Amino acid sequence: MKHLAALTLATALCGTAAPVLAQSQGDFTLGFGLGYISPDSSDSATAAGAIDVDGDLSFTLTGEYFVSDKIGIELLVSSPFRHDINLVGTGEVAEISHLPPTLSVQYHFTNQSNFTPFVGVGVNYTLFFNEDGVGALAGTDVDLDNSFGIALHAGLDVDVSERSAIRADIRWIDIDTDVSIGGADVGTVHIDPLIFGLSYVWTF
Repeated sequence: MKHLAALTLATALCGTAAPVLAQSQGDFTLGFGLGYISPDSSDSATAAGAIDVDGDLSFTLTGEYFVSDKIGIELLVSSPFRHDINLVGTGEVAEISHLPPTLSVQYHFTNQSNFTPFVGVGVNYTLFFNEDGVGALAGTDVDLDNSFGIALHAGLDVDVSERSAIRADIRWIDIDTDVSIGGADVGTVHIDPLIFGLSYVWTF
């Protein structure tokens, strides 16, 4: 809930800008940056116990095509994120990697300055791989199912030239994965992370 509250506040702030034309239909933007993923697994109670998933930093790449002057379709990809999974009271029990490709439709506001806020909504497909049992689960097979869910997005572009900007953004993604240990289902982990991003964006 705290993650949804943060994103709701960011979205509300974006919506206060007075609309003035920024990007044009047919424009394409490419962004290179970093994203820090902060999972919220606080309500994940499995048969093995309560689960906590730590955060990670990774490289991100975005491409967005403007189908109209204010509306764009964006694809987010990244290098793999790597997470430690901790069983509360036991310690680290697994390490996992995942990729979170996300496709969003975005609406871009502007104001009279060099700041361009935007909001978006889309879908995410998270692929989990390289699941390794460690600690108490060393040598045990750990498996996480891939996840499909909604994604919310809000951010701000700060122009540094006529065709480039620095972007700060935040995403909330609905990531729920069924977990099995040693072939036995132990429950669902609700990762539901916030992703904080900083990138450099070019417009073509």
